[in-house]
Amino acid sequence: MAVEAPPTPTATVAPPRRRRIPPAVLLIAPSVIFMALLLGWPVIQGVLQAFRDDQGFTLEFVSRMVQDPYFWPAVRNTLLLIVVMIPLQFALAIAMALMLRSNPRLHKVHFFIWAIPLALSDLAAGLVWLAIFNDRGYLNSVLSWLGLQGTSWLAYDNQASMFICVLIAELWRATSLVLIIVVAGLQGIPKDYDEAAQVFGATFWQRLRHVTLPLLKPSLQVALILRTILAFQTFAVAQALTGQNFPLVVGETYRWYTGLQNPNVAAALALVILVVSMATSIFYLRALRDKNQGGLR
Repeated sequence: MAVEAPPTPTATVAPPRRRRIPPAVLLIAPSVIFMALLLGWPVIQGVLQAFRDDQGFTLEFVSRMVQDPYFWPAVRNTLLLIVVMIPLQFALAIAMALMLRSNPRLHKVHFFIWAIPLALSDLAAGLVWLAIFNDRGYLNSVLSWLGLQGTSWLAYDNQASMFICVLIAELWRATSLVLIIVVAGLQGIPKDYDEAAQVFGATFWQRLRHVTLPLLKPSLQVALILRTILAFQTFAVAQALTGQNFPLVVGETYRWYTGLQNPNVAAALALVILVVSMATSIFYLRALRDKNQGGLR
């Protein structure tokens, strides 16, 4: 009698497993969507507004922006203001932060006084300094009281004095931001490093150059990026002091949008500010990155 072999069991095919979304992606997804809608969509609309009209793609608005007689003076004034203002702000902020660190008594009071300009709006700060630099302002009144002749500091034909007035007002208004970041960075640096260098005979300038500033580099990097981006947006102080006599790029954006009623050219100017700010930030990140760590390539 033939014995039949038992039937071989058929292999069961497991159903494909559904790929689960990592929990981290689910957690950050709402933030990514919110930032994309908050920042990405306006940027896209700005690009379309700057390069599109009723007939389609056009460079007419960019051409009108470049050919405007105020555009290149505004670019020159903005770049000159940044080149002069940023180093002065950092020098003042570092000096004030070191003074606060060296004299801990009443440091909270000193810090509060130096941070007062940060609580003022740009326009309010401009009006404060307008009362000082005006023809009949406090500065000319003091000069007259001393027997000296006053000067028209904000005269349209005196570009140098207008630049100095805007520079002083911006230094007074915005140095507090750099000061706060530098003070926060100094609080994270142990005093042991400075004391050890002092024991080995290092002078104050040697300790500042080789100990304090290298350890303060991350805070300075953040402050440098923030202040440069905000410096490109300087507008209200110069507008309050000089009006159209000292044009800046953001001021030109405001003029095209409100005065000339041309949002397309205003969008082109806003894109110039955006591109230059992003390029500057990338340059700072590359130039100041730690060579021992990975960074932007």
